[in-house]
Amino acid sequence: MNIAISFEDVREEDRSRVGGKFHCLAGLAREGMVVPEAVCITVDAYRQYLASTRIGERIHFELHRKGFEEMRWEELWDASLRIRNLFLNNPLPKDLREAIAESIETGFSDKTVSVRSSSLAEDSQARSFAGLHESYVNIRGGSSILEHIRLVWASLWSDRALLYRQELGLDVERSAMAVVVQEMVAGERSGVAFTRSPTDPTQAVIEAVHGLNQGLVDGTVEPDRWILAGESGVLISDHPVRRDKMMVPASNGVHLADLPPEKRDSPPLEHDETGVVYSLARRAESRFGSPQDVEWTIHGDTLYALQSRPITTTGGSGAEDERSWYLSQHRSLENLKALRRKIVEEDLPAMEREAETLAAQDLAGLSDADLVEEIEGRNGIFQKWKDVYWRDCIPFAHGMRLFGMAYNDAMHPTDPFEFVDPLRADPLMSTERNRLLREIASMLRDDPTCAAAGNGKDRPAAKAFQERVDAYLDRFGELASMASTKVEREEVRRGLIRLLEEMASMKDDSGERRLADGLELADRFLDRFEGDERAYAVELLDLGRASYKLRDDDNIYLGGIKGQLDRSIEEGIRRIGPTRLSGREEVEVEEVLVLLSDPGFRLSRKPPIETKRAEEGLELKGRQLTGQPAGPGIVSGKARVVEGTKDLFDFKSGEVLVCDAVDPTMTFIVPLAAGIVERRGGMLIHGAIIAREYGLPCVTGVPDATALIPEGSMVTVDGFNGIVVIHGIPATGKETV
Repeated sequence: MNIAISFEDVREEDRSRVGGKFHCLAGLAREGMVVPEAVCITVDAYRQYLASTRIGERIHFELHRKGFEEMRWEELWDASLRIRNLFLNNPLPKDLREAIAESIETGFSDKTVSVRSSSLAEDSQARSFAGLHESYVNIRGGSSILEHIRLVWASLWSDRALLYRQELGLDVERSAMAVVVQEMVAGERSGVAFTRSPTDPTQAVIEAVHGLNQGLVDGTVEPDRWILAGESGVLISDHPVRRDKMMVPASNGVHLADLPPEKRDSPPLEHDETGVVYSLARRAESRFGSPQDVEWTIHGDTLYALQSRPITTTGGSGAEDERSWYLSQHRSLENLKALRRKIVEEDLPAMEREAETLAAQDLAGLSDADLVEEIEGRNGIFQKWKDVYWRDCIPFAHGMRLFGMAYNDAMHPTDPFEFVDPLRADPLMSTERNRLLREIASMLRDDPTCAAAGNGKDRPAAKAFQERVDAYLDRFGELASMASTKVEREEVRRGLIRLLEEMASMKDDSGERRLADGLELADRFLDRFEGDERAYAVELLDLGRASYKLRDDDNIYLGGIKGQLDRSIEEGIRRIGPTRLSGREEVEVEEVLVLLSDPGFRLSRKPPIETKRAEEGLELKGRQLTGQPAGPGIVSGKARVVEGTKDLFDFKSGEVLVCDAVDPTMTFIVPLAAGIVERRGGMLIHGAIIAREYGLPCVTGVPDATALIPEGSMVTVDGFNGIVVIHGIPATGKETV
């Protein structure tokens, strides 16, 4: 089986073996353009690897955990990371390794190369999916090249590719990936040329930067831009930018460096050179018969063609808008560092000040009209900060992903999410709150009578306990927001004391051992590197830890503002009274505003929801639900379904928490739980992070979890494989929607 092929041997019918990228490169070379020497590892090698390792079966399982259309964005990344780990931990079979090694040693044993994807679906005349698959630059040495070939294969199933699964026709049996191993040209100036402008089809566009193209591609380095007439190539306008950075080769790939002062005032291309680049792009357009996006670089006096792909349009559907948003979450290290500064120095302090200002407002003293205005204002404030959260905080979570990829590449762990453990260095706000609860619970452990009703609050122990409980309620606004009257606050207070009594009966597990294990893993990771590579690894680890902490803490800050909005709504509901609410337990903000503004208005009663009893015979044969593995471990326990804040205070030690999603108001019950099951999916969501903090088995992304898992049923949570087994329903059963 011929698993490697060079430019001169490629024929038109070989596209299905070499993929779109290599097929285009071979075409450019045949046209006489200067293309760096390359060899293609064909799709035959990929298929042989999948067959011999049986990875294909595992990929099939990962892609069928649940309906693909039901998977959240976080779940896509989780699935792709688990698949990537399969490639990392399954070496090439001996015969295949020797065959590939022989094909690359001939021309590349002493050269630095790029290892790039060439998928069958890439760069066709009908569609172009730039950037969906991985490319690696500045790779040297046979073993490193072989490892990066596997990583390129894995990127066929990247989260970005999975977004375009339908268009790409991704199917385990039919999909395959070829790989281009190409001599790397360390260009002094690089860029792209579009023979047709995306905004004006009569014009062409050239973009260029000093250094390597990676800075332009990932958005780290802003390019100079030239607009040319599409037919003649006559320069219409040029748009210089501030030049201060460039991407250069480094021992670990590439890195961002300061642009030498003498180059800062010089554009990457002179006027006459734009014509040379334009001519290269037009030759590619003539060769392939359609407008082209050509990637190029200049080294010395030589202009190299690095890649050519057809320019296609996507149509701007709603799905495309959502995919564009998701792809924008993939950020470079430099972008994430700037985002971190903004979140820490601007966003979070402003959120905290906003919540404190709202908490100081006396809602009870407002007239109904003023309360309406206050609710509307608070709703606007919450929406403003929610937008900031999505704009800044959500993308910053990519810091964990960036570290996770580097950690897995270096360590090849069996658990693809082991990288989360080294990130637990600084305490999260939610775990710090729970530590305070453990301290209060220890008072009950020392003196179980200090919380008893009518036990004489003048006793020092009882008085101290009651003061600590009140201080806790006052400090954390989301708990206080559950109550708008003194009576309701006392109910919350009693509920909190019941939970403290549960905590007092538990062994005090502060998580110090897990923290020590994580720090040891971090040291092992850093020990893999030296010099500049170690400095880069330290920077990645620091950023990952900040991303991990803020991914949890930002929920608390936003939750503080949401709690103050809820407090104003609860005040409105208290004034409206149960009669005009018609027995409704859930009321929308708009309905509260109408009821306060119009004393004669009354809500209509919602029709009862038709219910059905949990499946007959379930207690005999059991049932298995599949989700996403999010916290390693296996545990069995009684299910406690939490659908609202009123369910929180009934939670008992050793129960399995089943909920839609663990939000900031719920984290104080997590230390009591034996395991967690959530409808919302993703390893990096709030609930999964908290589960990992406490070492709890956790399965996320279980559709209709709160409806399908009966209250009080015995369940087993398998956090390794993402499976929940329902063993039986209690005698009373449970009615589910």
